[in-house]
Amino acid sequence: MDFGKKEKVLNYACQTYQLSRPNKVGVVMALIRECQPQTIKEWEKWYFENAHTEAKTKIKITKESLDELGERLYEKITEVVIPEWQTAFTQLTLQDCIDYIYNLTINRTFDGFIREKSVVNDGLAKIFPDIEFEESDPELDHAGDIDYIARIGSKVFGIQIKPVTSKANFGSYSATERMKASFADFESKFGGKVFIVFSLDGEIANKEVIFEIEKEISRLG
Repeated sequence: MDFGKKEKVLNYACQTYQLSRPNKVGVVMALIRECQPQTIKEWEKWYFENAHTEAKTKIKITKESLDELGERLYEKITEVVIPEWQTAFTQLTLQDCIDYIYNLTINRTFDGFIREKSVVNDGLAKIFPDIEFEESDPELDHAGDIDYIARIGSKVFGIQIKPVTSKANFGSYSATERMKASFADFESKFGGKVFIVFSLDGEIANKEVIFEIEKEISRLG
């Protein structure tokens, strides 16, 4: 389907309000790989027969439940997104644009660089002193999703570092289907999983990931 210029708005609202996450539509990439369909009709039929929400209480996904998500998307766009954007458009200035580009290029890049260094050098490297963490090669196919790699013999596992604020609920974070596909491809090529480490003021916020990495090191070792 071609949504034309509306696609940007649909993508923005759908991602902002997490309406295409596994807890809403299931783990679609895993499902379609399991199905291995030859036609879209075959995939559609198999999806509605097998898909469930990825949550503690799993709910079977139906055409009606997808319609409901579409209705919620429409409500969010018309009641929240459009009014917010209209306000932003009327208040936007040339100086805002100049400041934004500068801030994005200089300030945020520096902040992200320091944050990554702190999480790895002051966190992971001290927790796992026998493992050498190195920055991902920019030419690596997965460089956009993998910030650091760690080698264990011939195997490699990956680290993605995501910033969170003190008010952020990273517990509800779910990787996009594209990222999941990228992580799965990385694992098939290099043998190790990819772990998302949340950084809060340069420290590891999701402490449970340390145990998961420890298990992966044992598995690969």
